[in-house]
Amino acid sequence: MWPPGEENVRQDPLRSKAILSRLAGTLTPLGRRSFLGLGAALTSSLAFGSKPVLADPALESPPADAPWSQSIGAGVVDRPYGRPADTEASVIRRNVPWLTAGAESSVSFSPLQDLHGIITPNGLFFERHHAGRPDIDPAQHKLMIHGLVERPLILTMKDIQRFPQTTRIHFIECPANGGMEWRAAQMNSLQFRHGMISCAEWTGVRLSTLLEEVGVRKEAKWAMVEGADGAHMNRSLPLDKCLDDCLVVYAQNGEALRPEQGYPLRLVVPGWEGNVNIKWLRRIKLGDKPWHSREETSKYTDLMPDGIARGFTWLIDAKSVITFPCPEKPLDRPGHYEIRGLAWTGNGKVKRVDVSVDGGVNWQSARLHEPVLSKALTKFSLPWYWDGKPALLESRVIDETGYVQPTIAALRKQRGTNSIYHNNGIQTWQVKPDGSVFNVQLA
Repeated sequence: MWPPGEENVRQDPLRSKAILSRLAGTLTPLGRRSFLGLGAALTSSLAFGSKPVLADPALESPPADAPWSQSIGAGVVDRPYGRPADTEASVIRRNVPWLTAGAESSVSFSPLQDLHGIITPNGLFFERHHAGRPDIDPAQHKLMIHGLVERPLILTMKDIQRFPQTTRIHFIECPANGGMEWRAAQMNSLQFRHGMISCAEWTGVRLSTLLEEVGVRKEAKWAMVEGADGAHMNRSLPLDKCLDDCLVVYAQNGEALRPEQGYPLRLVVPGWEGNVNIKWLRRIKLGDKPWHSREETSKYTDLMPDGIARGFTWLIDAKSVITFPCPEKPLDRPGHYEIRGLAWTGNGKVKRVDVSVDGGVNWQSARLHEPVLSKALTKFSLPWYWDGKPALLESRVIDETGYVQPTIAALRKQRGTNSIYHNNGIQTWQVKPDGSVFNVQLA
C-alpha cells in the first residue's frame, strides 16, 4: 500500500530552516504508480533512472545455464549443521578492540545492515560479557531460588524444563548502544553505532511460575539475579517486574541457547536494559530492598550535568534507525529506492514511525510491517525517489504510550554529555551526491 500524498507529510517548524533551504528539492515521495515503472513491458532499468528499454518479445527462452546448473551439488551429509552461503562470509559480528581492556569484558556488534527481518539469527546476536564466556555442563548446572520465600528450591535443568513452556519474541539492547555518540558523531557505521541490539524468539518458563512454586513472602519487594560466569554478574530487580513478564529461558529461535547467550539458562527481562537480562542464571534471591551491586552503582547509571547519577534506569525508551541506506549500504545511482529500518520500545508496541529526507523539517509516515509485537523489533519502510542531490535521512518512532523519540540535541539539553547509557536520539544519515552515506549530528 503506497502512502498518500500531501496529507501524509508533516512539517516540524522547530528544525533549522537552513536545513530545508540546503536540501530543497530532495523530498520526493513516490506517487501511486508502480514502483518499478510504467508497465510490465519496461525493464527494471527504469527504476534506476536509466533510459527505458522495451523487452524483446522474441526472448522467450530461459537464460543459459550457469556452471552450477550443469553439475551435481553436495549431498545432505555435507553440512550436518547448516551454515550461510560462502558468499555471505562477511556477515558477522564485529567488535571495537579499543572499546574495553580485553575481549573477556567486551561486546560484539550485530550486523544490522545485512539483516532483513526482526529476528536476529543466533550466530549474529550481539554479545556482551563481563568475565568471558563460560562453558557450562547443563547436567551439572542448577538454579537456586531462596531468600524471602516459603520453600527454597534448587532446580536442575530437567526440573526447569518440566514447568509449562512459554515462547515470546523480545529484543535485548545494551544500554550503552550508541554511548560513544553523546559528544559527537564518532562511528561511521550502522553496525558499530547501533549493533548492540538483537531480537529473538525465546522459549522457557515464566519467572512468576517459578516464584509461585517457592512461595513469595509478603515482605519481599526485590529480587537479586546472579549469573554463573566468572564475574558472578548480578543485578537487583523489582519484584513487580519479576511477576509481570520476565522469562527464564533455555531456548532461542527454536534451538538451545548458544554459550555466548547464556547456555544453558538465562533471564529475559522484556523492554529493560540488556544488563539485567542475566546470562548463565544460577541464583535468584528475594529480599526487601535492592542490593546496590557494582553494576547498578558505579556502572549502569546515567551521569547528569550536576554530577548526580540517575540510578535504576532500566527501561529502554523508544528508538529507531534507518538500516538502508546506511554507511555500509550506500546508494549506487539516482532512482527509486525503499528506505528501510527498525524501531522498538520498552514501553510496549510501536505505534508509528515517521521518516524525513531533509533533516527533520518534513516527515512522512512509514509503513509498519507485521508482526508489530510488544517489546520486539518492528520493521518499517517508505518508498523514496532519490534525485542525486544531498539528503539527510532520519526516522523517529512514536510508541503506544505517546512517547516520541527525541533528537540528540534535546537529550543533551536534559542530560549533558557525560552519560554513557540510554542514548535513544534520532539518527541522521547524510547522503552525498555520489550516494555515499555518513553518520552526522544536527545541532
